[in-house]
Amino acid sequence: MNFGIRYLTEYRYSAPVTDNLNVLRVRPATTSTQRCDEFHVRVDPEARLQRHVDYFGTEVIEFGVAKPHERLSVLVRARVVTAEAPDPPDAGWERLDTDGYAQAAGEFLLPAGSEPETGALDDLVAAVRAETPLATVQRMTELIPDRFDYRQGATYVGSTVADLLAAGAGVCQDFVHLGLILLRRNGIAARYVSGYLWAAPEEGGDDSVEVETHAWLDALLPGGPRGEPVWRGADPTNRRLAGETHVKIGHGRMYADVPPIKGVFRGTASSELEARVTMTRVDRQASAGV
Repeated sequence: MNFGIRYLTEYRYSAPVTDNLNVLRVRPATTSTQRCDEFHVRVDPEARLQRHVDYFGTEVIEFGVAKPHERLSVLVRARVVTAEAPDPPDAGWERLDTDGYAQAAGEFLLPAGSEPETGALDDLVAAVRAETPLATVQRMTELIPDRFDYRQGATYVGSTVADLLAAGAGVCQDFVHLGLILLRRNGIAARYVSGYLWAAPEEGGDDSVEVETHAWLDALLPGGPRGEPVWRGADPTNRRLAGETHVKIGHGRMYADVPPIKGVFRGTASSELEARVTMTRVDRQASAGV
C-alpha cells in the first residue's frame, strides 16, 4: 500500500523555557516489505537537525532550541510504500536450539527489566505455548486480548506489566510488553516495534484517517527459506500478524528504546502535549513489492 503520513507534535509551556533538547524517532524504516520514499521534518522555533542511526538501526533526529519560547512544534511528513510479508515459517521447537538461532536472537532473548515478581506470569507462559513457535506467536495474539481489556487511561507511558496485571486492562504498549515476556520465556526471541497502523475506514469512507502511534512486536521464527530464522511481526492488540497496514518506525528491547519523542528543557514551567497523526491512503491497491 502507499501511504502519506503527517505527524504533528505540539508542546505548550506555562512560561518561557530555554535549552529545549529533543530526540525524535519518527522516520519510517526501510525493510524488505517497506520503503520510505519521502521524509521531511520541520521544527518551530527553527533549529538545526542532527541525524544518526542508533544501536538498533532506527534513525534518530536530535535538535535543541536555546532561546526562550513558550511553544514547540514538530511537523513530520512521510511517504511510505508497504507490501505483505511472505507466509511465516512453521518449523518445530527443536530449531530454536541452534547456534544460528541464538546468534540471530542476541539480546532479544534476555529477560525484560520490568517483569513482575517470580510466579506472577507462570500460568500465562504455560497457556501461550503451542505446537510450534509460530503457533505460539499466534496464540499470544489471541490470549492477551482475551485476558485483558484494551482501555485508554488504565495505564500510562511508564506503566509496567505488573500494572497491566493489576488493572486488568491497558493499551498496545502494555500488550506488547507482556507479549515480549511470554515469548522470551518460551525461548522465542522478540522485540518491541513502534510505528503506525492504518485504520481502514468503512467502505466508501475517507482515505485520510486520524490514528495514534501504535506498537506491536517482532518474533524470531526458525525455518526461513534458506533455513535461517526470520523476524515476523505480530499485533496482540488486533489479534493478528502484522501486515501491509503496519508502518514500522523502529524496534528495540522495550518501549524505552524507541519512543517517538523525548526531551528536556531548562525552566520551571509545566507543559501540555498534543500529538496528531494523519494517515492518507494514496492508492487502494497493494504494492507488488518494495
